[in-house]
Amino acid sequence: MGKSALDIRFEKAFEAASAVREKLPQDLMLRFYAYYKQATYGDSNQPNRFDVRNAFKYNAWLQVRGLTQDEAKEKYIELTNDLTGNNI
Repeated sequence: MGKSALDIRFEKAFEAASAVREKLPQDLMLRFYAYYKQATYGDSNQPNRFDVRNAFKYNAWLQVRGLTQDEAKEKYIELTNDLTGNNI
């Protein structure tokens, strides 16, 4: 079975977001992280070992808990489009 149109758009958005070379604000980086994790893994069941950095990342992921993986992909694409000015 091939990739869906949404999966292809999500991959393009990931590539576009990864190509951004400017330093992004931490809150924006956490949103990208949360949507990516939710889109690729779904709801998190338990935290990794905590240090401060991972605690912030895990908290961001928890905030999008309940989004379907497709919804998280759409949110990631929207966030990328807002950042890059693209229309993926």
